[in-house]
Amino acid sequence: MPARNSLFLVNALRRAARITTALTALGLITACAPDQPLTAPNKGVASGNGVPFTVGLASPDWQATARILVSQASYTPIQATHVYPILGVAQYLAVQRAEAEITGEGRVRLESDRGAVAGASVVALSYSFPASATALEAMATAQANAGPGQPHPAFTAGEAIGRAVGAQIVARAIADHFTDANTAVPPVGPGYWTSSAIPPTPVDGGQFKAVTPWFLTSSSQFHPVPHPAFGSPAFNAALAEIRQISDTRTAEQVQIAAFWALSRGTPTTSGFWLSVPTDSGWVTEHGLSERETTHLYALLSATMFDAQIGCWDEKLTSWLIRPWKADLAITVVAAVGKPNHPSYPSGHSCLSASGASVLSEFFPEKRAQLDAMVVQAGRSRMYGGIHYAFDIAAGQTLGRNVAAFTIAADASGNSVLTAH
Repeated sequence: MPARNSLFLVNALRRAARITTALTALGLITACAPDQPLTAPNKGVASGNGVPFTVGLASPDWQATARILVSQASYTPIQATHVYPILGVAQYLAVQRAEAEITGEGRVRLESDRGAVAGASVVALSYSFPASATALEAMATAQANAGPGQPHPAFTAGEAIGRAVGAQIVARAIADHFTDANTAVPPVGPGYWTSSAIPPTPVDGGQFKAVTPWFLTSSSQFHPVPHPAFGSPAFNAALAEIRQISDTRTAEQVQIAAFWALSRGTPTTSGFWLSVPTDSGWVTEHGLSERETTHLYALLSATMFDAQIGCWDEKLTSWLIRPWKADLAITVVAAVGKPNHPSYPSGHSCLSASGASVLSEFFPEKRAQLDAMVVQAGRSRMYGGIHYAFDIAAGQTLGRNVAAFTIAADASGNSVLTAH
C-alpha cells in the first residue's frame, strides 16, 4: 500500500504542476489522457470548429484546478469538503441539462458537454475563489477557442446552460448554513475536548449540526455507537495503544502519518479521494463519458460532505478528549498537527470510507485496493498520535453507512443529482 499510495501522490503532484502552469498561461487546460473517440460529427453542423474528437474529458481538469486552488488558498479540510460538491454537482447537472436541451450527437455532444462543464465550473469556482475569477473566466474562454474556427455553437449553448446551473448551485450553497456563526460550546470536565490552539479558539466546524446535507435527512441520521466512557477499561486500553505507538513510532509509521495528513496547503482528504479515479488512470481505462465522469465527481464529493456532517454531529455531541490531552506523554507527528475539534469519530475515516465506497461502485474491481487504502488512512491517524482505534472504527462505519444511503438515493433517480 505505501508504494501504491506514493504513486498516487507522485501523479497528483505532476498533475498539479501541469495545472499550475496552465493557470499561469491564462487557463488553457487540455486533458492529460485522451478519452475514447466519439462518433463522427453531424454533417450539417459547423464541424470544422471546435477541438479534436480525441481531446478527452473537460471535467477532470476543472476538478484538478479546484484542488490546486484549495491548496493555494490554504483552505482547511472542512472548507475544502464544502467546495468540491459545489463544483461536482454543478458540473453533473449542467451536463444532464445540456444533453436534454441541445439536440445532436458527435461534434454537438462533445462541444455541448465541454461548454456545460466550463460554464458550471467557472461559476462554481469563482464563488469559492473570488480572487481567481478573472483567471477562471480566461480558462473558459480559452477552452471555447481551443479548436480551429470560431467557438462551436454547441459549446456556446452548453456554456450558457452550465452558467445557469452553476448559479443555482451557488445560490444553494449560500443558503446551506455553512457560513453560520459558530456557537458550539464544549462541556467542561474530565474527558472532554479542549482547544490546543494558543490562545484557545472555538471548535472547528461548530456550525455543522445546522448545515444542509446533499442527501441526508438530518445530521444525526447515522449516529455511531457510544464511545467507551472516559476512564473505563476499554478507554484506557485504547489510550495505552496510542501511547505505545507514540513511544515506539517507526520511520515507516511517520511516513504513513505524513502522507495522509492532507491538511492546509494540500487538496485535503476529500481532494485526495477525488484525484484517485483520474490520477490512477481508472477513468481512462473504463472509457467514461463526460456525463459518467461528472456523475462520479458529484456523487463522490457530495457523499463525503454528508459524511463530514454526520461525523461532526457526533463530535459535537460526545466532545471526546484527544489522546495527547488524555496522556500528556503522547507525542503528535508534526506533519499531522493537532486538529482543533474533538476526537470521536475520526473525520479522516468518515470521509475515506465514504469516498472509497462510492469509488467501489464505479470501479468494483478496485474494491479491495480501496478498502486497504481506507485501513491505512485510519491507521495513519493512530500513528500520528491523534486518534484512538475506536475513533477509526466508528468513522469507517459511519462513512460506509452514509455512502450506502447516498448511493441508493442517487440510484432511485429522484435525488439532488437528478436534473429536473
